[in-house]
Amino acid sequence: MYLRPDEVARVLEKQGFVMDALTPRAYGYRRDEHYVYVNREARMGRTALIIHPGLKERSQALAEPASEIKTCADYLTFPLRLAGDAQVHYGIPHGFSSRIALERYLAGMFG
Repeated sequence: MYLRPDEVARVLEKQGFVMDALTPRAYGYRRDEHYVYVNREARMGRTALIIHPGLKERSQALAEPASEIKTCADYLTFPLRLAGDAQVHYGIPHGFSSRIALERYLAGMFG
């Protein structure tokens, strides 16, 4: 079982991230120049943490992404992806089965 979005949010706050965006679908968190989203729609937590696509390669050494991409119009600090005639923001989704695993990942990525 994966950490739920609210649990991911608590770990981010404990690690020094500050929420600066809140929508029905996402929380946006900033720490220094780093930005991540918490996917509030991830009921089972498999795609609860969304990182910037530019960090994909670096992230793969620490954790497998839950899927190739996650799109959402609310991920405003992330790049746009063409989807047919529409453009939508996207990031790389991750899920973690424990707080310790998430804390290690955050330390490796943003520490």
